[in-house]
This record gives sequence, structure tokens and C-alpha cells, in this order.
Amino acid sequence: MTALAERQLCLDLLQEAILAGARQTLACAILGFNIRTIQRWTDGDTVMIDQRPLQKTVPVHKLTLAERATVLAVANSAEFAHLPPSQIVPRLADQQRYIASESTFYRVLRAADQLQHRRAERPAQVRSKPKALCAIAPNQLYSWDITYLASTIQGKYFYLYIFLDIFSRKIIGWQVYAEESSQNASDMMQDICRRERITRDQVVLHSDNGSSMKGSTMLATLQYLGVAASFSRPAVSNDNPYSESLFKTLKYRPMQLPKPFEDLLAARQWATQVVHWYNEEHRHSSIKYVTPTERHAGEDQALLAQRIAVYEAARAKNPRRWSSKTRNWERTKIVHLNPEKLSDTEVLLVREKMAQKMA
Repeated sequence: MTALAERQLCLDLLQEAILAGARQTLACAILGFNIRTIQRWTDGDTVMIDQRPLQKTVPVHKLTLAERATVLAVANSAEFAHLPPSQIVPRLADQQRYIASESTFYRVLRAADQLQHRRAERPAQVRSKPKALCAIAPNQLYSWDITYLASTIQGKYFYLYIFLDIFSRKIIGWQVYAEESSQNASDMMQDICRRERITRDQVVLHSDNGSSMKGSTMLATLQYLGVAASFSRPAVSNDNPYSESLFKTLKYRPMQLPKPFEDLLAARQWATQVVHWYNEEHRHSSIKYVTPTERHAGEDQALLAQRIAVYEAARAKNPRRWSSKTRNWERTKIVHLNPEKLSDTEVLLVREKMAQKMA
């Protein structure tokens, strides 16, 4: 219910914002109202009062306080405390007792905040989204994961460990092992830090919540190396999208689909070939179709500048074939991992700014 005085104040503020040049939709969003609500408040130049009745009726058959207390006492008794209402009501009927219906039990327990987790199970835990991260150069943000490689023996697998530089998309470390182990990952991370000359507090390493990722050996190694650890939410693969996408690219490469491997050596030989192809030959779409090795070494800047010159020359030669700008070969300067989502109000502000620039 909105009082008449409050409605008039909101309408005055809205009119003042519109006269100052604001859009009506954006001004309504800032006030916390829908534009249809504002329209319903007015009839021409007259502000309408709320037509909804102020009287609140109480059902004649509503449970009394004593009856609600009885429902709670029965539900929390030693005999029924571990059971949901769907199990309590039939057992009471077998005892020739009727206290309330099943839906009433649910409603009373819900009002008392006793509906969830009546059994001996761990309560649901609140999981927050990982911190938004970004990189503007190589060796700032890594992602790693482990994928299975099938063997010729059913139920037996080899494990491909891959560490990826998110900015350059280069595979900076990989190995195939016969088992998942935090020690294996620890050894690989130490080798990567030596080869890439990583200093303390330079790199953030993101991964999922696997035992190898959160094992004490791996965490101790990261602390020793000065590498910050970042983890996905449990069972949320979207929090580690770069590694997931990389595995799909490697496993579903045309003409090079992995088959069950006879032994560890065969798996490593296959991994050697696909990693070399990915780093040295594959033109990655997200980094303007240069190879990860070229971007990691900074060679992509000259290549992209050359492409821009080629396109500008082609446009100057045949301008009628170009209806607008040439293809965008500008270097991707920043890469984000799990960026924050804009609120509805922020989206409206961005759209407003874009509309002003286009006007």
C-alpha cells in the first residue's frame, strides 16, 4: 500500500527528472518502480488513491496459538523429530490421532523455520561466486585441470594435467600420469615457475575443487612459491571455463581424435603432438587468430599491426567493396575470468551512455 502523499512525492520527483532530461524508464528504475505502476497511479492530471481494501480478514478456522504449539511439539518430539510431515501425519492416524493436515504441518514448520534439514544431514552451505580476476599480460593468471584419457583396459584411465596461461592461451605445462596426485601437480607447478621465471605474488592459479587441486602438498607448494590460489564453486564447471574449453579443443581436433591408449607412453606421445599443434599452429579465435606462443612472446602485436595495414591498403584500392570499417584486428588487451554481472540499473546506465554517444 502506498499512501497518497508518497505517490505525489514520487510523481513530483519523476517529473523533475524528466524535465532535467532523464529517460522515464531509467528514472522509474532508480525510484524502484515499474513504469506501468506510475501509469496506474494517475488519471490524467489527478493522482489516484490506492483502491485496494485496507481491511485484513482472519480465517475463522485459523489455528490457535495453542494448536500451533501442539503441532510444533509433536513435530519436534523424539518420536517424530527425524521425520518430515508426510511421514508424521500417517503415523499419527495409525495412533488414532489427528492434530492437523500434512499441509498445515508444513506451513507451521515453515513459519517456525524448522522445515529444512530435519534429518541427520549436512545443511546446505552458501557458495559465493569466485572473485573476478583479469590479466593484461602473460604469466599473471593461470588455469589448470585434469582430464581423463581412456586406455584399452575398461575402467582404467590415464590423466592429462594441463596448466594454461589465460591471457595468451598458451599451454605452459602439461604431463600425462597414471594417477591423480597432488604431488604430481606440485612438481609441475615448481617446474613452470622455474621455466617462466615467476616471482612471488605474480601469478594467480585458478582450478576446480578436486582432491589434487586442494591437496595439502599442492597448497603448501603454492604458498612456498608465492602463487595465489583461486577455486571454483563445487560442481560448477562454468567457473573454470578456459580449461574446460581447452580440453574440448584438444580432444575433438579434426583428424586427431584420441583413441584408447595401450600404455602411458602412447598417451604421452599423443599429448605431445596435440600440445605442439595447439601452441605453435592453432590460430585461436579469442586472441584474434594468432597462435598462443606468438601472443605469449608478444609477437602478436606486430602481426596484428601488419594485418591492419593489409586491410587498409585493400580498402584504399577498392573502397566500394567496403561499406563500413575493416575487420577489427586490434589486440585483445585484457582477459577476464568470472567477471561480475552488471545489475539492471547499471545495464540501463550503460545503454543510456551508448545512446548518447550514438546521438
